[in-house]
Amino acid sequence: IIYVDALDPEIFELDMFSADELLNQGNNLVNYYGYDFKGDRLTGGRPTIDDFFTERDENGNLTRPVAAFEPIYVAGYIMDKFTFDDIIFNVGLRVDRFDANQAVLKDQFVIGEALSVADTRGGSESNIPDALRVHPSVAGDDWVVYVNDRQNPTAINGYRDGNTWYNAQGVEIPDPRAISTPAGIAPLLADPDAVGENLNSGAFEDYDPQWNVMPRIAFSFPISDEAVFFAHYDILTQRPTGQNIMNPIDYLFIQNRGNTAIANPNLRPTRTIDYELGFQQVLSRTSSLKIAAFYRETRDEIQARRLLEAFPVTYTSFDNFDFGTVKGLTLTYDLRRTGNVTLRVAYTLQFAAATGSNAGSAINLVNSGEPNLRVIFPTSRDQRHLLITTFDYRYGSGADYNGPTIGGKQILANTGLNIVSTLGSGTPYSQQRQATGTQLINGGGSPQLEGSPNGSRLPWQFNVDAQLDKSWELKFGKGEEKKTAFLNAYLLVNNLFNTMNIINVYRFTGNPDDDGYLTSPIFEPAIEAQIDPEAFRQMYALKMNNPFNFSVPRTIQLGLRLDF
Repeated sequence: IIYVDALDPEIFELDMFSADELLNQGNNLVNYYGYDFKGDRLTGGRPTIDDFFTERDENGNLTRPVAAFEPIYVAGYIMDKFTFDDIIFNVGLRVDRFDANQAVLKDQFVIGEALSVADTRGGSESNIPDALRVHPSVAGDDWVVYVNDRQNPTAINGYRDGNTWYNAQGVEIPDPRAISTPAGIAPLLADPDAVGENLNSGAFEDYDPQWNVMPRIAFSFPISDEAVFFAHYDILTQRPTGQNIMNPIDYLFIQNRGNTAIANPNLRPTRTIDYELGFQQVLSRTSSLKIAAFYRETRDEIQARRLLEAFPVTYTSFDNFDFGTVKGLTLTYDLRRTGNVTLRVAYTLQFAAATGSNAGSAINLVNSGEPNLRVIFPTSRDQRHLLITTFDYRYGSGADYNGPTIGGKQILANTGLNIVSTLGSGTPYSQQRQATGTQLINGGGSPQLEGSPNGSRLPWQFNVDAQLDKSWELKFGKGEEKKTAFLNAYLLVNNLFNTMNIINVYRFTGNPDDDGYLTSPIFEPAIEAQIDPEAFRQMYALKMNNPFNFSVPRTIQLGLRLDF
């Protein structure tokens, strides 16, 4: 018997273990990429997906190298601005190429190498029984074949074309469980044994680089000497910023992952199509009013997805199938410097709705066994009303100075006060049917939706920031070598009135400092069973009073800035 705790820690090294021992059947003791399982940086070239399944050390143990995430991103654009019959055009074209530069599954529904109709119909697989070579006329060559037994197939149970399932006669079916076997779903595999911990690189292929062509067109033309009409059309893309780093360890132990969502290395960039149509009218020599309507459509947004009847097990990952729209109207009043005052007032009315607010907003839903629903709801960014006012009162210097003087000195020269106020309606959140112990490590109950997702709203928010500053011109040197710099001293007060804006609430009560757990009769027995119920209540209340549920209080900054 070796008493490990009695030994000097200095004698232990990670290389006493193999990679598979530390991966621990999917209950990982280590996680890595770009480094080996011992934490040493990989050298000697970028390991391939085949190296992960085949490379061994001098003792014959698999080393399981995982390459670093090194995507390749190339972009270029061309644009031109020109005038045609008093219409000003700004036209451009941007082209992006995104290559995740990593291995991806050939088929998200099969953690293995599945055979298609073409593989069986063409006779490329000589060990396939004749009964599996006959297909309905509607079957496409790339349809994946599902059979009655994974190891010894004798009949076809159905097919799948991407996300669409069919029975053996080629008729579309809504539920893939209709073609499953008593032992589970059974795709026809090139190697029935190359699954689970015997998985090999045949299940993977290289990421297909994504080309995105994004035209951008903007134009404006005067309707009269005091009015102008303008519009623009843009296509924008954003490469995936998460949930897309390939780690073959996830697939090797996919059957032990449970409801844990794994990354999808085959994610594509998201796309936004933006339209705006507007009109601007001059009201006076120094003021104007602008009205603009906008519409934005987002496609290929990333969202959690449950791959029902995937092989060898149903699992949760991510995919580009969320979409949404943002539409609204902006009214902007601009007052250029008039005397000492500059003013801008902007009001925005918008409606933001989508099938998901973020990549993880549907995880609880899909993990509960519900289908991958695509229903549009207000997003968490749906701020219906927003009013922003910017007021600046500033004195000039020299001949432009009109402020008070003392002894002939312009004491407020280049001094100004800037005030920015923001008034906005509350953003949505999902109401909860009953209280849960949000501050407990475990045992707090499962939240249940009350009403519709994002069917409730936070309170309105109001904030005022103010800055008082003064600038001085500094001159250095003489003659042609004379240089000028500017020194600015400022006093910045954020949240001038110390407004306690509520930016997050507990879903059951709608309050920022009470989740309803301590007063719920459901949890009263559990609270009374604590060693000291009163101390438990006090400590729970302290933890529940989360300062991040409120906006930042008043802060004051005093600083100097030198521009040269």
